[in-house]
Order: sequence, then structure tokens, then C-alpha cells
Amino acid sequence: KAKLAEQAERYDDMAACMKQVTEQGAELTNEERNLLSVAYKNVVGARSIEQKTEGNDKKLQMVKEYREKVEAELREICNEVL
Repeated sequence: KAKLAEQAERYDDMAACMKQVTEQGAELTNEERNLLSVAYKNVVGARSIEQKTEGNDKKLQMVKEYREKVEAELREICNEVL
């Protein structure tokens, strides 16, 4: 199922599938580790943002708040796999 999700570029679904695999407690195969890595790399990459220091104070505050929101999401996503 994770392979199908990868082909469809549905990385959140792929990560969810691989999370279920890790919760089974068995050691992951090389293929499973690769799928897990690809899933979370793409989930994290999709949520990453670039910081820009140019702009007025209102814009900088908005960027800061959004960055904090994204960082919180990334922490949650990464903690799931740990």
C-alpha cells in the first residue's frame, strides 16, 4: 500500500502506512526502511518553508507565526516515527 501511495505522490498516506508497519515491532527490511525514509522525507519537505528577512514588521510577524506552526507540525510528524 505504501508503494501505491508513493506512486500517487500521496506521502501523508505513505507515512501513515509505514507508521503502521513500524508499530508492529518487527525489524524493518531494507525496502521498508527505504519506504519509511522516502515517506517522511517528502512529508517534511512538503511542509518546509524558506525564511525571508526582508519586509515590514507585520510581514515578519506573520512569517514568524507561520514558521512556528510549521515547526510544530514537523516536530509532531518526526515524533510519530520515533
